[in-house]
Amino acid sequence: MNDQNRTATMDDVRKFNQTFESLRSEIGKVIVGQDTVVEELLIALFAGGHCLLVGVPGLAKTLLISTVAQALDLKFSRIQFTPDLMPSDITGTEILEEDQGGKRAFRFIHGPIFGNVILADEINRTPPKTQAALLQAMQEKKVTAGGATYELDLPFFVLATQNPIEQEGTYPLPEAQLDRFMFNVQVDYPTEEEEIRIVESTTSPASNKPKIVLHADDILQTQALVRTVPVDSTVLRYAIRLVRATRDDSISQVKQYVSWGAGPRAGQNLILGAKVRAVMNGRPLPSLEDVRAIAHPVLRHRIVTNFNADADGVSADNIVDMLLEGVRE
Repeated sequence: MNDQNRTATMDDVRKFNQTFESLRSEIGKVIVGQDTVVEELLIALFAGGHCLLVGVPGLAKTLLISTVAQALDLKFSRIQFTPDLMPSDITGTEILEEDQGGKRAFRFIHGPIFGNVILADEINRTPPKTQAALLQAMQEKKVTAGGATYELDLPFFVLATQNPIEQEGTYPLPEAQLDRFMFNVQVDYPTEEEEIRIVESTTSPASNKPKIVLHADDILQTQALVRTVPVDSTVLRYAIRLVRATRDDSISQVKQYVSWGAGPRAGQNLILGAKVRAVMNGRPLPSLEDVRAIAHPVLRHRIVTNFNADADGVSADNIVDMLLEGVRE
């Protein structure tokens, strides 16, 4: 994977498939279950995207993210979002220093945004001005402070969490800002057997730590290589039809329940995610099934439902199900 300009070969695909299996195995030493969540996080990472994780407290979201960072030898930063958090608490601030000769100068102190894997915990608990400081860094991979621009270290991966059951005193992300997240990942409760294993492992003296599988340079090379994976026109057109069906009249039920549909960024994320998923599973070309497999995390936060949907109990995930049933291959 040294030459980023060439097309992925079968050797590259096999190598990455082995790496992915090793990575999943190392994460599995710490995280019990949550296979779909782990896969979606890694797809977003290798596609160069960001994730919004939605789940109730206590489902090991923070542990999962820090474990991924350890297995990838990346710098991990956690930012707890609160109503009084200021933009400078995220990006950093300038301080006035005086040297031994009495000369004064400003020095920029880097904030927690200067990491590789950033956990933005409960992002909807801080005002829009502070949210925007993070979202600008996500989009541009840069931070501007005191008239100077600072480049962020790459790879740069933001995982923001939201609690779906405590909405009092929150500032929901606007749809335009939600669109900057590649995936909306739903973190569900574990099964009974998984919960038994979780309690057993966390109440015993032994603790497992993941081994390092990849380094930052390896991840950047893989991200570049993923973009060289070819896509059949049938797969490309299917992904675009899925996206367009969220905002046109092709499926009557969707039109009945949707106020606003997904934009072009959704199509980009469907194709990039399908490429990563194919390579992860040892295949050189993405298929229609790869697109369908990631349709929910890509589209659920980009569909704005209306009053009819609320009255009938129809969620964004239900809309995606309708799309998958109604859009022809």
